[in-house]
Amino acid sequence: MPKDDLIYIGHMLDTCRKALSRTEGKSRAQFDSNEDLQIVLTHLIQVLGEAARQVSSSFQKSHDDIPWSNIVGMRNKVVHDYMSIDLDVVWGVATLELKPLLAKLENLVS
Repeated sequence: MPKDDLIYIGHMLDTCRKALSRTEGKSRAQFDSNEDLQIVLTHLIQVLGEAARQVSSSFQKSHDDIPWSNIVGMRNKVVHDYMSIDLDVVWGVATLELKPLLAKLENLVS
């Protein structure tokens, strides 16, 4: 694995952990009523996607169990279509998708 890929995988790991720590023990109602949490999770998802975008295509191809294009696509949505961000999707990513992604990323570096 090239050194740069390791750096970006590390950023992805850190970002997943940050997002998961902010959703731990939180309900959807708490998310809906907390604009700061909405902003933070949206930003972390953006950062996660940007780090994934920087991972080399050869590395991505060799680890195709990670949904690279979905992760980068979400980043693109947040960055380029920020006025149409669906908070249902943000909450779903944060509470359903990140934990399995974190496990896959941890396996890459262990």
